[in-house]
Amino acid sequence: MIHFVGAGSGAPDLITVRGKKFLEEADIIIYAGSLVNPQLLDYAKEGCQIYNSAKMTLEEVIQIMELGEKAQKLTVRLHTGDPCIYGAIREQMDILDEKGISYDYCPGVSAFCGAASALNLEYTLPEISQSVIITRMAGRTPVPKKESIESFAAHRATMVVFLSTGMLEELSRRLIEGGYTAETPAAIVYKATWEDEKKFVCTVGTLAQTARENNITKTALMIIGDVVSASDYDRSKLYDPAFTTEFRQATE
Repeated sequence: MIHFVGAGSGAPDLITVRGKKFLEEADIIIYAGSLVNPQLLDYAKEGCQIYNSAKMTLEEVIQIMELGEKAQKLTVRLHTGDPCIYGAIREQMDILDEKGISYDYCPGVSAFCGAASALNLEYTLPEISQSVIITRMAGRTPVPKKESIESFAAHRATMVVFLSTGMLEELSRRLIEGGYTAETPAAIVYKATWEDEKKFVCTVGTLAQTARENNITKTALMIIGDVVSASDYDRSKLYDPAFTTEFRQATE
């Protein structure tokens, strides 16, 4: 059996109870070494074989999984955050399907959730924003043309931008061209929930300057939108005494 496991956003105790159990039981762990907190490997049992996939190709990862399966060993494929976001898990699962190898998937806490916790932020404030766009800039790997930063910016919803810390000048320009103003609140969160986490509130127009002044060059998320600093928002209807729900009658 192959267990795909989300490692969580960084802090080793933010892995799920199920994910920790799989790590403790694993005979083989293949972890995304460029992003996963190595402290999570402390959960591995003595004798567990550990491989850093940052130095491996897809074919090499699959080969280790196959060898483990033939030896009737339990393998954990440990991805950062929740692997459904930029985790490249589908291509692995498709090959395992072709080879008839069983697997399952244990979700984790995504970095965008960790970034919100770092800022005590709610992404979906009533009458401010009820949608979250998760995207990234096109770099060495492309982004579909229909998913341009400008097209998303036109909505002026909350936007979380992954994998783009080295392109902040261009990001700001394209956000403004799409519909945000230079004064729109923004934030940069470096290594959310790690021990060396850093967080900076700025504006769309000062993203690059903020990163430069604080030596942030990678492993950060950018959050764009009024929710970053909004104070004038409507309270939730769910807890409004004048609002009836399935579980409570209005009292006003």
